[in-house]
Amino acid sequence: MIIGVDASRAVKTQRTGTEGYAYFLINALIPLAQQAGHCLRLYFNEPPPDDLFPTGPHVESVVIPFPRLWTHLRLARELHKRPPDVFFTPAHVIPLTYRQPTVATVHDLGYHHFPQAHTRSQLWYLEWSTRHNGRSSRMVIADSLATQQDLIRFYHIEPDKIRVVYPGVDPDLQPVTETEEITAVLQKYGVTPPYLLYLSTLQPRKNLIRLIRAYVQSNVPHQLVIAGKKGWLAEPILDEIFHLELAVAKKIIMPGFVPNEDKGALISGATALLYPSLYEGFGFPLLEAQACGTPVLAANSSSLPEIAGDAALLVNPLDVNAIADGIRQLARDPLLRHELTQQGLENVRQYTWELAAQQVLAVLETAVVHEH
Repeated sequence: MIIGVDASRAVKTQRTGTEGYAYFLINALIPLAQQAGHCLRLYFNEPPPDDLFPTGPHVESVVIPFPRLWTHLRLARELHKRPPDVFFTPAHVIPLTYRQPTVATVHDLGYHHFPQAHTRSQLWYLEWSTRHNGRSSRMVIADSLATQQDLIRFYHIEPDKIRVVYPGVDPDLQPVTETEEITAVLQKYGVTPPYLLYLSTLQPRKNLIRLIRAYVQSNVPHQLVIAGKKGWLAEPILDEIFHLELAVAKKIIMPGFVPNEDKGALISGATALLYPSLYEGFGFPLLEAQACGTPVLAANSSSLPEIAGDAALLVNPLDVNAIADGIRQLARDPLLRHELTQQGLENVRQYTWELAAQQVLAVLETAVVHEH
């Protein structure tokens, strides 16, 4: 069969969660589709780099540049003209007018839980696109049980239409043990050990203001490294740091977006990763830290307990005192850190892109069978 895939998000160079999901999943789907005798037709809104994905007779790239409304006008026209057996969108929305078999991944419904973390136009679009994906697709893929439950609760989608498929972790992320490599990366970003690390987009639902207050309250000797690109409403987070005493503010380092080649060393060198996010549909940073052998403090809500298993120190993300206590525990207790590191390395082994791709392919095949 011909599987059409919206690959527009996979071209982005600064990949956050959804772009990384599209890139790694398509990469893992290509060999599996070939083995099963399927053809993958990848749709791009800009020419992809030559080496982005493996090529071959079973992979077709369709580059259709278009300045605005690419999905609903240009991609839709291409799909109507040459419909694949099933169309899959891993990180975006199904074209409005398309009625053939489709499958969409829904990553999270955080905007329902924390609407104040979005602009009105963002809220409208997230609400519309999730409802549209949920209703018009033949099958829906959810990143976690938490997201599946939200889809049922907020959009009344039939449970048997939803499949939970856990994403994988970047296979290149391994514990970095070479001291020289870690030192070089730390020098590049002006970081001095010991340090605690936050690594994700800077935005309200990541709970950074409470994290900063808890860090100050914990009074540990570590630097706090807040790494990631600025998202919408990042200003109050920066104001929080600006109003701290100078001696404390100087201990908070903000290196911005960290490219993949530096990520492993920065995570591996940290005493712990701090991720008390208010809401996550999955939570890649948590597993990335576990893959690098770094202990994790995470929120005890949304999908994070489900993803972390027993391999993270879970705290109430709304309680600054609880976060501060967790920080102190991780900073001062090497036995706890060792235990969480071992459990984390074990936990992360179950999250592979090969397994995710096998399960996604099975969903795509099911969607086509349902058509006939």
